[in-house]
Amino acid sequence: MPEPALINRVTWMIPNALALVGSRSGDEWNGMTTSWITQLSMEPVIIGIGVDNKAVTHRLISRGGSFSVNLWSPGDTRVFVKFSKPARKDGMMLNRRPIREGVTGVPIFEEAIAWMECEVRRTIDFGTHTLFAGELVAAGVTDHPGRAAWMGDTRMKYGGVKRGGH
Repeated sequence: MPEPALINRVTWMIPNALALVGSRSGDEWNGMTTSWITQLSMEPVIIGIGVDNKAVTHRLISRGGSFSVNLWSPGDTRVFVKFSKPARKDGMMLNRRPIREGVTGVPIFEEAIAWMECEVRRTIDFGTHTLFAGELVAAGVTDHPGRAAWMGDTRMKYGGVKRGGH
């Protein structure tokens, strides 16, 4: 196996989009920064996200059965730092960002340039992370979205092997 530093260097070059994942179970709501997002199928449309098994979002998606993927403008990347830890809900705000309830009950971020709401159809635990594969049940996009933010718009790094080589 290649050295951990090389693995990180190479995997951090994958041009992953950055987004906020909305999740909810009962009265507990959360938003989490993610960069592991992909489309997995066309019929039905299935969106996959990788979520750390220890994350609050993992628990909420597992219990609630749905999630949202909220794409963001590259001009407002500070939002991703704010959602690297569990979010604080105050009314219809998560970490002071306005949200609304989607058709499945998960939070949709009002400031997103585009969003997708998905109902979980399959989960696969890969060790440190679980792949949640969700069928697209609702979506939206702003009138002039531009391009979505990606990891290269920030100094953030995620993927490869755990820091410290473990």
